[in-house]
Amino acid sequence: MTELLSYGFMQRALVAGVLVGLLCGVLGFFVVLKRMSFIGVGISHSAFGGIAIGVLCGVEPLIAAAIFATLVAWGIGWLSRAGRLHEDTSIGILFSSAMALGVALISLSRTYQVDLFGYLFGNILSVSTGDLWLLGGLSLVVLSTVALLFKELLFLSFDEEVARASGLPVSALWYLLLTCLALAVVAAIRVVGIVLVEALLVIPAAIGYQVAGGYRMMIGLSVLSAVTAAVAGLLISYFLNVAAGATIVLTLTVLFGLTLARKRPATHRAGAAG
Repeated sequence: MTELLSYGFMQRALVAGVLVGLLCGVLGFFVVLKRMSFIGVGISHSAFGGIAIGVLCGVEPLIAAAIFATLVAWGIGWLSRAGRLHEDTSIGILFSSAMALGVALISLSRTYQVDLFGYLFGNILSVSTGDLWLLGGLSLVVLSTVALLFKELLFLSFDEEVARASGLPVSALWYLLLTCLALAVVAAIRVVGIVLVEALLVIPAAIGYQVAGGYRMMIGLSVLSAVTAAVAGLLISYFLNVAAGATIVLTLTVLFGLTLARKRPATHRAGAAG
């Protein structure tokens, strides 16, 4: 084990796994409470369009993906708020269109040199020092924002109508939460990939929801589950020589299965407000 941790690529992978676990564990709390898992799917898949734009324009793909995914997230928010379409319909239209745009743009580039498989399914062992700086910066921005506005975002997630009646800027908070989700998705792409990133946003928080008696414990268990799965999944994948991103998600799935054996405390819903 000591020899394994002496490798630079493994050290970077572990740091990336911990950062992504922390980031997705916190945001997943809001995703599960507000029942917006499908929005996470839409944002994550739309990131492929941004990656394709970055490849075609010679821009860092993850930066392009962050901008593009944020714009798509705002589009989903606008369509659902405007009441023109049901939320699931607008998500389906935008994320499929963004994916199609990505495929079309990639097909136009005859000289691209990019690991598209890694973007789709993750390649945590290829995380570079530059990727870590980008991941660290995104994590700092998102987690600082959540920490500053935690009470407001919590209020929004529990009861939006009451939050609006209380004078909170609900629409602004909603778009801010969508932006944080878009940035978290892009941060996690290198670890588990576009296809699997939704699992990091949902399963850890679902684990916390199953066994926690209040929101503080739920967040703690969500983060602990995400970080544990990232580290354990990475080590398991290394020794078994299987895909790291898939192993991390499967580890989370096993942890969730174990929580189902426990009966959720009856005081959970009441305690969640405290």
